[in-house]
Amino acid sequence: MARIAQAARQVTLTTRRPDRMRFVFDVFTVVVTVTLFSVAWPTLHLTHQVPAAAQPFIAGLAALPFALIRVNPALGWAISAGSALLIALAIANQPGNSLPFQVVHILTCFALLFAVAVRAQMQIVVVAWLASSLLFVTTMARTGDPFAWPIAMTGLVVFGLLVRWLVLSRRELVRREEENELERARRAILEEKARIARDLHDVVAHHMSLVVVQAQTAPYRVADVSEQARAEFESIGASAREALNEVRGMLGVLRSDGQLPEHAPQPAAVDVLAVLDAARRAGVPVDWVLEGELAAVPDTAGLALYRIVQESLSNASRHAPGTAVRVTITVRPGAVEVVIGNEPGVVVPNGAPGTGISGMQARAAAIGGTLTAGTRPDGGFEVRAVLPFGADAGPVAAEVTPAVVAPAPRTAPETSVPES
Repeated sequence: MARIAQAARQVTLTTRRPDRMRFVFDVFTVVVTVTLFSVAWPTLHLTHQVPAAAQPFIAGLAALPFALIRVNPALGWAISAGSALLIALAIANQPGNSLPFQVVHILTCFALLFAVAVRAQMQIVVVAWLASSLLFVTTMARTGDPFAWPIAMTGLVVFGLLVRWLVLSRRELVRREEENELERARRAILEEKARIARDLHDVVAHHMSLVVVQAQTAPYRVADVSEQARAEFESIGASAREALNEVRGMLGVLRSDGQLPEHAPQPAAVDVLAVLDAARRAGVPVDWVLEGELAAVPDTAGLALYRIVQESLSNASRHAPGTAVRVTITVRPGAVEVVIGNEPGVVVPNGAPGTGISGMQARAAAIGGTLTAGTRPDGGFEVRAVLPFGADAGPVAAEVTPAVVAPAPRTAPETSVPES
């Protein structure tokens, strides 16, 4: 959030900076316009034969178009060039003056032509350049070398176009930097939210499910439980279920498409046995069959296998406490297959629907595998996943004797069918 706030402040400052620059430039424009007018009016009678009453207006035509240099430079240039042609044709020069119009008029026309080259459309730039060149060639014939003026105007227009392209490139660069900064901040938040969601779902929800299972099955596993102790166990189970529902609500807010590379060590396939042992110690009647070597499963497929087994055991213990669970893991060349199933039971509502199955399917699909989950013909529930991995991950033992671990004794009644 701090990065987004910082990026927003940078955008705000970038937005305010042009406003200040425009204000400063407008003040500068007014000062220059007043200065040009104050020079053109007193000196007009020295260069042209103009009645005193008309001098302010002729001086205004020479200087005042400069005021449009930012607002509308094309209009200002058109007024300046048109009035220059009118003055050159209609007003006679003083003896000894060869310029058809004042120097102030020339400076204004050049400044506006430069502004047109910087800001106007290319068609207008071409028209302004050609018209200005023709104007000065035809009116400056008495100055000695009239073609020097079009050459100077050509250089001025080229320089204006270079400035224009430089400004546009800088604006585009600043815009892209702002967009990139906001995108980086947004991605950082999405990645952090995704990491938190995964941790909550894979760690907190798993262990809280085991707490619920232990609390619900304790009266059946522990002899001579008093009514007060039974009520205490029920209270613990209810509080844990409520916490799980709150975690699900939080996951709905945190889940997003952002993906954060994992830097911490991740579980591998060999860690699945530890999950099975922990589930049995928590009171889940689970047995398992392993065919092949888990060490031959690479990290990517191993992590998906670990999370799928973890989530399936959590679902079975949460939705069907007390039912026997059987896990079959088969490692063969190029793939590992896992089947987690529980005995049939009576469905018991357990809070709002979760996202466990969809999450497991997404994990399997991410590595090119498949995962199906549903009710078996005998009424039980089964999760079956096939997780492929590259042939260069290492050879898999061809023949390994299945190791079946007998389930722990179960005295709790069957209750429900797991579903996520």
